[in-house]
Parts: sequence; structure tokens; C-alpha cells
Amino acid sequence: MFDHLKLLRCFSFTASRDWLFKQSFLNAGLCSVTTDLSHDNPLSSTSMHCWIPKSPNRSKPNLLLLHGFGANAMWQYGEHLRAFTGRFNVYVPDLLFFGLSSTSEPNRSESFQAQCLMRLMEAHGVQRTSIVGISYGGFVGYSLAAQFPEKVEKIVLCCAGVCLEEKDMEDGLFKALFNTNLEEATGILIPQTPEKLKELIRFSFVKPIKGVPSFFLWDFIDVMCMEYVEEKRDLIKSILKDRRLSDLPRIKQKSLIIWGEEDQIFPLELGYRLKRHIGDNAEIVVIKKAGHAVNLEKSKEFLKHLKSFLIDSL
Repeated sequence: MFDHLKLLRCFSFTASRDWLFKQSFLNAGLCSVTTDLSHDNPLSSTSMHCWIPKSPNRSKPNLLLLHGFGANAMWQYGEHLRAFTGRFNVYVPDLLFFGLSSTSEPNRSESFQAQCLMRLMEAHGVQRTSIVGISYGGFVGYSLAAQFPEKVEKIVLCCAGVCLEEKDMEDGLFKALFNTNLEEATGILIPQTPEKLKELIRFSFVKPIKGVPSFFLWDFIDVMCMEYVEEKRDLIKSILKDRRLSDLPRIKQKSLIIWGEEDQIFPLELGYRLKRHIGDNAEIVVIKKAGHAVNLEKSKEFLKHLKSFLIDSL
């Protein structure tokens, strides 16, 4: 393994692609900024990295793009960014324990992530924003909308199992991935070996790429998956522990729910459950022949629905 890593650091396809995404974000008028959020608590350290507009136009609405697990935020939104930078001030943060964001606080809840995000947005002068949240980013976005309803205009929740309950594991709803074994599931969601990464790809896509050499898989793991491993495992455990639908507040913002019809990580039933929970303020779009990584697998269709919901009504 260590020989692999030495070789990868000499030439890394993943790092090279990451560099290209950085250039595309810079060319789209964004800049990379890390903000210290711990000034009001000298006993702890919290900082969040975010791509922000170089020159925000306060006459434009704001849009906050929240990533999930897996590849970083640039990879998850790189293909869609240009569709929105002309109409919105776009903000793309690293959530805590992803990319360049971290905290010494022990709290691993999506509620705490949302509170830190709100402080970040306030630090950048953002008073009100719409949100797109993919998977785990949807958990954080939903919490943001629930805690700060006056700050959130619209929200898109993509394959975000916000309405899951802890008992769903015992009832077999996640039998494809979790198989009632949380440790096994976190090992796949935060892969540390090519075998686990192959499993994650298989669970995330309806038509996964096959035959990828282990060299490239190790490369991806080295760049994307080696930092804050325990903290990320705790994030996953936190969203499941004692979770009950009866405790979940109903958000009142206009909401779009997007789901891959064949999602094996958060099954489609959770999308319909979320629609019922939010009620008339939500609409759901189910994309056929797509899995959990619907934003990547059906990128054009995903973007079409985002634009229709976020832009056409402006």
C-alpha cells in the first residue's frame, strides 16, 4: 500500500482532475476562502472552507450547494456550476471534516453542521439563500431550513434520506447496503481499499464503470478518503442514532425532491416518505435508470430539474 501511495504522489490522476476543477471554479468567478468561526469561543477551533463569488452582486439571489460523501464538492457540482453563476451568487462549502473544513468540537450532528454553515454565510454577508443538498448535504440543508426558516428561500433535496428512522435498519429497508451492520456500511461509504471503493461505486450507480485498475482506485482513495476517517464515521452514525420521523420538523419552504429510481443507499421509499412529511410545499421527481449518484449518472436530467425549479420561477 505504501509503495502505491509513493507512486501516486508522483503522478495522480485524481489530483490532476481536482486541479482542473479548481481552475473551472476560478474561471466561473469564484475564489477559495477559509473562514475562522471560532472567534466567539477561544476554547475551540472551527474553520470552514468555501468557494465564494469574487465579486458578489447583491441584486442577485444566493445559492448554496452542499455536497455529500464521496468525491469533494468540486467534483459533485463541477458539471453544473456554470448553469447558475450567471443568475446567482453561488457558494460551495466544504462541510466539516471534508476538504479544508474542520472543528475541535465533539458535536457530529447535522444540526451543528447547519449552525456552522449559517455562521459562515453570515460572515460572507449572505442574509437569505436557496439550497441544493446532495445526500448527506441534504441532511444538513434540511436542518438549515428547519432551524433558520427566514434565511432559506427554496431547497432541493437530492437522494437525501432525511426521513429515515433508526428502526429502518432492523426492518431491512437498507438491506442492500447496511444489511443491519453499520460498521460494514461505513467501511463502504468511507472506502479505505480498492475493494470497498468498488462496492461503493456498485451501490451508487445503476451502470457502474467496470475494470478500473487498482492503481486508479488507490489514487482516488489517497486524495479523497484518507483524512478525518473516524470523524466521518461518526457523522454517519450521528444521522442514524435514535432517529425518529416524529422528531423531524416539517420545513415550510418550497421544496424539490430528486431521487434516482434505483437508489440502493437511500431507497426511493424514503423520497416518497419525505414528500408526505413536507406536504404540499414539496414536489418529487424520480429519475429513471439512475442510482444514488443521480447528479453524476444522469447529469443533464438532474440539471434540467434544478434549473426549472430554481431559475424558471425567478
